[in-house]
Amino acid sequence: MTRKFFVGGNWKMNGDKKSLGELIQTMNGAKVDPNVEVVCGAPTIYLDFVRSKLDAKFGVAAQNCYKVPKGAFTGEISPAMIKDCGVNWVILGHSERRHVFGESDELIGQKTAHALENGLGVIACIGEKLDEREGGITEKVVFAQTKVIADNVKDWSKVVLAYEPVWAIGTGKTASPQQAQEVHDKLRAWLKTNVQCSVTGGTCKELASQKDVDGFLVGGASLKPEFIEIMNAKA
Repeated sequence: MTRKFFVGGNWKMNGDKKSLGELIQTMNGAKVDPNVEVVCGAPTIYLDFVRSKLDAKFGVAAQNCYKVPKGAFTGEISPAMIKDCGVNWVILGHSERRHVFGESDELIGQKTAHALENGLGVIACIGEKLDEREGGITEKVVFAQTKVIADNVKDWSKVVLAYEPVWAIGTGKTASPQQAQEVHDKLRAWLKTNVQCSVTGGTCKELASQKDVDGFLVGGASLKPEFIEIMNAKA
């Protein structure tokens, strides 16, 4: 499968209309490699705002959705609601959903299936915690997470698989190019599909040069001017 280099920005629970408006203005005015697909994950309450302000060359993602179309599920949103905002992507399985909110591999698989059935593209996140890496079970953990997602995917052109080692999220640490490539080698062998990894402005160019790294899912750096540099890392 061949697809454009993919850069996702996960804004998490950050920003307000003023700060996000300023970021959007910077993005809209930036020169971006046309061979890169950029998608920004906005807080749910700002999906409409971001989609209306952000240039059409950029995609927008919700940061979560539920596994059914509607019902008595306070605080949740459905793929149909996301699409009604003009948004075509959703981030699922992020480590913060897994480890802060207790989402299971099974639930993430069910969400993935429902999102895809309803026409959303899915940025599906996988990755090991520090104790799992140090315990030598990275492959076991990542395989189990990936299998549940893969079992619910019929068309991989609608899915971006994002490898984010949990120990590198919000810690200032990033996986080395060699660590990222090691996991990506395994994923490529299992799935024959595209995989992404976490990144900062300082590591983006070297990571982009790895043969099986064909994109990034960016956390805090996606809220900063360096996000433009990351978007153009492959150029």
